[in-house]
Amino acid sequence: MHRASPASHDHEMCDLSGEVKVKRRRKVVCREHKGEVIKFVCKDCHKAACQTCCVLHHRKCESVVTMESVMPTMKYHLRKSTNVLIKKISKKQTFIRKTHKKIRGIEKTKVALEGNIKSAVERVIANIKQKEIQLMNEVNDITDKQTQQLKADIKLEEIEMQMYRHHCEFIDQALVSDCEMDLYAAYQAWESGAVEMEDVRDTEAADTRRIDDIRFTPDTDNVLKALDNLQFGEIDVTYQDQEQYLPSPVLVDRIDGRMEGDEKDPFLFDVTVLVVDGVQTCVVTDYNNKCVKSFFTRNNHSCQSKLPLDNTPFGITLLNEKQVIVAVPYSHQIVTLEVTPDLVLLSTITTHTGYCSLAVLNPSSLAACSWECVDILDMAGHVFRSVTTHNGDSLFARPIYMCVNNKGNILVSDCGKTSVTCLTSEWGVVWRYAPTGDRALSIPRGITTTTTGDILHLDTARVIQLTESGEFVREYRDICGIPQGLYVDSHDSMYVCSLTQILEFLFM
Repeated sequence: MHRASPASHDHEMCDLSGEVKVKRRRKVVCREHKGEVIKFVCKDCHKAACQTCCVLHHRKCESVVTMESVMPTMKYHLRKSTNVLIKKISKKQTFIRKTHKKIRGIEKTKVALEGNIKSAVERVIANIKQKEIQLMNEVNDITDKQTQQLKADIKLEEIEMQMYRHHCEFIDQALVSDCEMDLYAAYQAWESGAVEMEDVRDTEAADTRRIDDIRFTPDTDNVLKALDNLQFGEIDVTYQDQEQYLPSPVLVDRIDGRMEGDEKDPFLFDVTVLVVDGVQTCVVTDYNNKCVKSFFTRNNHSCQSKLPLDNTPFGITLLNEKQVIVAVPYSHQIVTLEVTPDLVLLSTITTHTGYCSLAVLNPSSLAACSWECVDILDMAGHVFRSVTTHNGDSLFARPIYMCVNNKGNILVSDCGKTSVTCLTSEWGVVWRYAPTGDRALSIPRGITTTTTGDILHLDTARVIQLTESGEFVREYRDICGIPQGLYVDSHDSMYVCSLTQILEFLFM
C-alpha cells in the first residue's frame, strides 16, 4: 500500500528485521513530469525544476543551476536566519523581563501612593473620607490602565516570540531533512520575508499615550482652611517620553534593619543584593550588632537571617551568584558567606592588616581598602602589591568604600581626602574627582556603578552621578538622612543603607 500511494511511492523502504542500511538521499519526483527527478533550481523564477521543466519552461532563463550547487548557500542562509530569530527571541525575553519589573514597580508605587494618601486623610475630619475614596479609585484606574498597557505589550511579544520559535523549528526540521525540497521551501519562506512580523508597538505609540509616572500631591493646608470648597489634593500622571530617559529615583520600599536579638539599634554599614534560586535577597552588614543580616521574601512572607561575627563588619561585596565576602577590619579578617538566602559561614582568612572594604577583580584576586592604602590580594589574603602615593603625594587618607567598574578599574571613595579616585589594577591613576566650591564633597561614602557604566556615589544626604570617565552629570538631594552603603542591581534599582533601614529606589 505504501508503494501504491502517489504521495509515498518514492519513499525508501527497509526491512527492520534485517541489517539496517544507511538511508540513501530521497529522490523527489516532479509533480508535472512523472518519473523525472528534480535536480535543478531556476534562480530567475525561484522554482525547483526537473530536466524537462528546464527544457520546456526555463529555456529563456539565464540562471538555471543544479540543486546540489545551491545547497551550501541555502544551508548558510537558513542557519543565519535561525541566529537572527534566536536574537529576536532573546530581545523579546529581555523586554518581557523588564516589563514585568516595571509592573512590580507600579505595584510598589501604588502602595506608596496609597500610604501617602491615607496619611494625609488622617489629618482631617471624617467628612472628607469621600474625597479619599475618589482619589484611591483614580489611582486604581490609572495604575490598572498602565498595567494593562504593559501586559498588552508582553502578550504581543509572546505571540511574536512563539511565531519565531515555530519558524526556528521549521528551519531545524528542514536542515536535518534529507529532502531537498524541504530545504528549498524553508529557504524560500525566509527569502520572501514571510518570517518577519511588523512591530506594531511603534504604530500604537502614536495613538496611545504611555503612562510613565504617577504621583500624589497633598494640599492639606488648603483643606484645613477651606473645608467647604475642599481641594484635598490631586494625582499627577506623567506620560512616557519615548526619546528621553528621566532617571529620577523614587522610593518604593523600606526594610527595617532591626532583628530579634539585637542588643543595640542597627548601624547598617554596607549593602549588596543578589538573586538566589529566584529569591531576591538583600544582605547588609550591621556595625553595632557585629553581624551580617539578610532580608528576603519566601512564599509571600517576609523572612530574615542573621549570622553573628567575632567583631564589627564593614564592607560587603558579591563574590559570585551565591556567595558574598565581608571585611572585618578590627580582627584582620575576610569572611566568606553563602547565601541560600539564609546566611551560612563558609570560611575565614586572616590578613596582615585590617581592611574596611573589598572588591572582586577576578576569580583569583581582590582589591582591599585599609585605612590609608589599597592592596591587591589573592584569595588567601596575601598581598601582591600596594598603593599609597601618587607623584610623591599621599593618595588616600581614609578610603572606606570601593567597587570595581565594568572595565576592571577600581573606584575608591575616600572620606579623608573627600575624593573619588579611579585606579587601574596596575595602580595607574585614571582620574580623580575632588571638586571645589558648591560641588565640593563633604563625607564621601558608598560607591557603585550602573549597568551603563555610570557611577553613583553617596555624599552626606545626596547621590552624585558621574560618567565612567569621572565627569559630573547630576546629583539627587535629600535621598535620606545619614546614608552609608550603596548598591545598584542589574535592573538599576538602587539600595541605600540609612543606619536602621535599607531604602530601595527605582529610577522612574
